[in-house]
Amino acid sequence: MDKDRRFAVLIDADNVSDKYIRLILDELSNDGTITYKRIYGDWTRPALGSWKSVLLDYSISPIQQYGYTTGKNATDSAMIIDAMDILYTGNVEGFCIVSSDSDFTRLASRLREAGKFVIGMGEKKTPAPFVAACNRFTYLEVLAQQPAAEETAPLPPVAGEDRMALPAIKAAIQAIADETSDDEGWASVSDIGNILIKRFPDFDVRNYGFKKLTRFVDSLELFEMRTVAGRDGSAKAVLVRALPLPPPPPKKNGRAPRRKK
Repeated sequence: MDKDRRFAVLIDADNVSDKYIRLILDELSNDGTITYKRIYGDWTRPALGSWKSVLLDYSISPIQQYGYTTGKNATDSAMIIDAMDILYTGNVEGFCIVSSDSDFTRLASRLREAGKFVIGMGEKKTPAPFVAACNRFTYLEVLAQQPAAEETAPLPPVAGEDRMALPAIKAAIQAIADETSDDEGWASVSDIGNILIKRFPDFDVRNYGFKKLTRFVDSLELFEMRTVAGRDGSAKAVLVRALPLPPPPPKKNGRAPRRKK
């Protein structure tokens, strides 16, 4: 997929929990750049209160939509209208519709007819027609079940830097390397850097005392590294692969320890 593809993310707050938001944005950052981030709902309802605390953190624009009539979902209509407005601006190449509601089936089909790449995200209760209407559909429960990156010892703290930020960056680099690696486990440092910036816009290797991303990644002691020639024979690419896990400690006297009775 084109890594420069621009996406509009439209979230149905009535059908998605705020606990998935980081997973949603991280997953989509692997596919391109998020240009629009909008979430729709009636923000006067107490049920959406948990969303309000994360909107600023992720720079998501809340779109207020009152429920004018009982039993009618005005939020869906607002999302569909906005999607078509964005479509006609020509500013994006793809859409991500985050909902478990079958009402967006026709919208997904229409966007695909216009040549846009449509990613759907929702829970496993999502009806099959909506899933089939998307180019790709990702179940949020599957994202939530992905194993976290292997825990490693944190680097020494850096003056002026939040100590909690470094473990998060290390875990993100491990996860991105795993997501973008080829069949032999090799991933491009350049690709890792591009996706890392999308997930952490304020990331800068100079905060950790380095001038180059390659040297920063090497200092983490998480990967083996190699340099390969580019396709034109001149440009070089740096690849990384996760180091193998250390062998388990040897058993005493070659035997497993006895259990105490």
